[in-house]
Amino acid sequence: MTRSLSELRIKEKGVIESVSGQDALQIRLNELGLVPGTTVCVKRFAPLGDPMELEVRGYCLSIRKQDAGRIVVKLIEAQ
Repeated sequence: MTRSLSELRIKEKGVIESVSGQDALQIRLNELGLVPGTTVCVKRFAPLGDPMELEVRGYCLSIRKQDAGRIVVKLIEAQ
């Protein structure tokens, strides 16, 4: 089952399938480790729901939900 990273809930994990776009943001997301084949886990959301905190490659990363919407993941675990 694939969906946008912004649609995952807390403690859900997925493997990145693609990052859309050909702009500076897409390059920056790649530099942060958000590349196809990488496992990500949603840790928590800010009090108003944005940004979201992810665990990627052993570190925590916060990104805006709008940016997470550009990342397609395959759900691998729901707790």
